[in-house]
Amino acid sequence: MSVLFMNLIDSNYLKKFKEFDNHKLVIKIEDASVNLKGFIAIHNDDLGLPAVGGTRMFAYQSETQALKDVLRLSQAMTYKCAIAKVHFGGGKGVIIGNPKTDKTPNLLKAYAKKINELEGKFYTGEDVGLTENDVSFMLKYSKFFIGNPSLAGDPSPYAALSVFYAMQGAVSFVFNKDSFSGLKVAIKGVGKVGRTLAKLLFDAGAQIYIADIDETALIQTKKIIKKVEIVNPRKIHSLEVDIYSPCALGNEFSLKKAREIKAKIICGGANNQLAEQKVGDWFFRQKIVYVPDYVANAGGLINVVAELEKDGYNKKRVLNKIFQIKKTVINILNLSKQNNKSTNKIADEIAESYFKGTKMK
Repeated sequence: MSVLFMNLIDSNYLKKFKEFDNHKLVIKIEDASVNLKGFIAIHNDDLGLPAVGGTRMFAYQSETQALKDVLRLSQAMTYKCAIAKVHFGGGKGVIIGNPKTDKTPNLLKAYAKKINELEGKFYTGEDVGLTENDVSFMLKYSKFFIGNPSLAGDPSPYAALSVFYAMQGAVSFVFNKDSFSGLKVAIKGVGKVGRTLAKLLFDAGAQIYIADIDETALIQTKKIIKKVEIVNPRKIHSLEVDIYSPCALGNEFSLKKAREIKAKIICGGANNQLAEQKVGDWFFRQKIVYVPDYVANAGGLINVVAELEKDGYNKKRVLNKIFQIKKTVINILNLSKQNNKSTNKIADEIAESYFKGTKMK
């Protein structure tokens, strides 16, 4: 038995966490010699093998926090694969550590070797804290990485593009218009996804407000969009705007924070935006259109998993599939209205119909 499988986490222990959803596999990874510590989770692979999902490196405050995050994120990947109609399961990796100070070549090499021990059950790639260069480096030690710079590359621009198309669908539904001209959009988090999204929206005629705790990210965005307005990160969600776009980390909306939203549309690139599902119900009752995060940001996934297609990576096909997200969003919003049910519940039901015994449509 490999070292990795000896660190399999027992499901009886995992049942104490509300984030556990009968995950197929959850493992703890460790290599003290290079300060590697983290988790890999495969939530579900009913749609097909392998399970796919990025690896996040983050300065988690505890192992429990990291474990909860990998459980949430891997589950979201199952739903994202289903809603994006890609025939793979959902998984995720997390590494505990500050990527600015703790990420070393030896740590990345050790992580790649841990991925090898799963023998192709899980393919991973770039997420928060890892870069395209990191993926390129780890590909030297493991073939189970996607986002190869010579093929799909960085998923961020494609995630931003899918959020843009998802937002188009919501704008069409709410405002009955196909243009962003004259609309005010507030974006929280202007890393690679948020910054690219801001440029797409600005070029489409929107007025842009941004916030980020990283001063460098703000400066870089300001260089690209000189007319952008910078806002306090603690206040940006409560601005009087048409669209609020969370593009930072998850758990954006508690019920308390949701009550401060003045935007008519919420659509962003961050994962796991709702702290609780009932927040989505509250948005629905308030007639605030919430585009489920895993629907909006699926472009990054669509791009990198295209490397696993039998006939190889095809950029034209990738872009066409990402464009279809606009139609998916409009369909979800129409079904939400018709069934008097929140958009997050409608999206979940559609996704579950694909991976719970129903063939992919």
